[in-house]
Amino acid sequence: MSRLDYFHQGGTPFDGFLYAELGQDRVGNTVSVLSALARLGRDPWDEAADLSALSSEGARKRLAGTLGRFHDVPAYGQDSGATIMRLVALLPSASNQKASTGTDLTSRVKALGFGPVFAVLTLIWFLVQTFVIGSDGSGD
Repeated sequence: MSRLDYFHQGGTPFDGFLYAELGQDRVGNTVSVLSALARLGRDPWDEAADLSALSSEGARKRLAGTLGRFHDVPAYGQDSGATIMRLVALLPSASNQKASTGTDLTSRVKALGFGPVFAVLTLIWFLVQTFVIGSDGSGD
C-alpha cells in the first residue's frame, strides 16, 4: 500500500471501521470490513476515506451498494441494514479526519518527525565520505 498512514503510530482513524466484523464466511473465517473490501477489489483505506467524506446518509447508501455485492458472509444479508448503520457510526467525520491526519504530504512528513530525515542525511554523509576520501584498500 502506498499510504504514509502506516508509519503513523497509533494506526489510522479508519481502524475501528476497517477492522469491524461483518460475520463468518462459508468456511468459518471471520470477515472484517477490510477483508470484504479487499475481496471486492477495493482499496480499503481509500474506500474508508471516501465514505467518511460523505454525509451519514450518503455513506450508508454507498456502503450498502458496495457490500450488497459481497456474498461471502451469509448472515450479513439477513441483518444488512443494522450492520450498515453500525459500520457508518464507526467512520470518523470528515472534519475530524482532516484535523487529525492531514491531507497533504507536508503534514504527513511532519507527523513522521525528524528521525527519517536524520537517517537519510547520515547515509548521504557516509556515502560522500566514502567516495571523496576513499580507501586505498590496504586496510591500514
